[in-house]
Amino acid sequence: MNFSEPFKLSGLLGRFSPDGKCLASCVQYRLVVRDANTLQVLQLYTCLDLIQYIEWSSDSLFILCAMYKRGIVQVWSLEQPDWHCKIDEGSAGLVASCWSPDGRHILNTTEFHLRITVWSLCTKSVSYIKYPKACQQGIAFTKDGRYMAVAERRDCKDFISIFVCSDWQLLRHFDSETQDLFGIEWAPNGCVLAAWDSCLEYKILLYSLDGRLLSTYRAYEWSLGIKSIAWSPSSQFLAIGSYDEKVRILNHVTWKKITEFEHPVTVANAKTIVYKEVEKSPSVETERLSFPPARALTSSLFSTQSKYDIPQVPVSLQYIKPVADRANPKMGIGMLAFSPDNCFLATKNDNIPNAVWIWDVQKLKLFVVLEQLCAVQCFRWDPRQPRLALCTGNSKLYLWSPAGCVSVQVPGEGDFQIVSLSWHSSGDSMALLSKDNFCVCYLEKR
Repeated sequence: MNFSEPFKLSGLLGRFSPDGKCLASCVQYRLVVRDANTLQVLQLYTCLDLIQYIEWSSDSLFILCAMYKRGIVQVWSLEQPDWHCKIDEGSAGLVASCWSPDGRHILNTTEFHLRITVWSLCTKSVSYIKYPKACQQGIAFTKDGRYMAVAERRDCKDFISIFVCSDWQLLRHFDSETQDLFGIEWAPNGCVLAAWDSCLEYKILLYSLDGRLLSTYRAYEWSLGIKSIAWSPSSQFLAIGSYDEKVRILNHVTWKKITEFEHPVTVANAKTIVYKEVEKSPSVETERLSFPPARALTSSLFSTQSKYDIPQVPVSLQYIKPVADRANPKMGIGMLAFSPDNCFLATKNDNIPNAVWIWDVQKLKLFVVLEQLCAVQCFRWDPRQPRLALCTGNSKLYLWSPAGCVSVQVPGEGDFQIVSLSWHSSGDSMALLSKDNFCVCYLEKR
């Protein structure tokens, strides 16, 4: 495993291009595009203000940079560096911006969610979608890029509109049976749309492409409800993470619950492997060094290393009692993700912030628990194989696969605190992001 030198970064804005050839990063108002392998600078673009969001087009030929404070989006071309496009929403303001799946239209959501403006880079035409709802996930595209669903709110009721992305014509418009629609997400096969209510009402609705309600699922009433959802890559399972610290799995045939995964404080099953991170102090004695070591060497020699122990079950995990009378209490399943091969599901229960739970999807059983020394900030699956990378806000990278678990110290001066990470599409490298820097980790090919 090799690491690049750290490079400056702002706003955690570092993204690999979809084709895997480039890596874009932002330093305040500058956009830097590097070769993903050599990290040589290919292009340097200067924007009009502080960049708050970046996104690659699907064909990796364009990058949009959104400056929400100014209500401006700037688009840059990699093939023609002299060409650029500026979209100014003016007094309407700007709160969100994204590409359409064809990589030639930009969807801007104006302030107060008055409308979504669809700008065409090819014809310079403009279309408007009225009454978009101000919610967590209000726009969803099918994986094949043919259809777009938009959550809407009009006359104090929730609606969903489905558009054809080729010409932005309305295909279906129907009211969703929600009190306060919180998010929508298509199944990977594009056949079913999940829509779920805010945390005050436990309700998830499943719609077909033509707007028919296929099923409604409620696990309980009169308590905080859904916190997160994830579709399996095969579209066979829908995992629902709830505030009651459980994950419920629905199947795609009947849309009924087939099992639920609990996240207790004590792991008692003898068949579950628990990997517990423990610190090991460096064994090098300074007096024995016959030369003054370089600063970079010193930091790696004397920084606290860590490794994984496998304690005997039962194992008690570190639990934090949530403050019940505050908004957004730190409780329930805040993160969940299926592995790309459909074999595993990784989850995090916010009451037990230092642990990641990995479930065997075929056997519907708990497989592994990783307990870290610090709270887990982010985890991501390798796009090519069942391998999970996670970070906890320190200078270590953690990797799990069915073969075992490893903790790797990022070398270099100072403390590189990894708070987010993203995989390259090949699974051979990943970008590690801290508040002010990023570096690239290259993994050995098997």
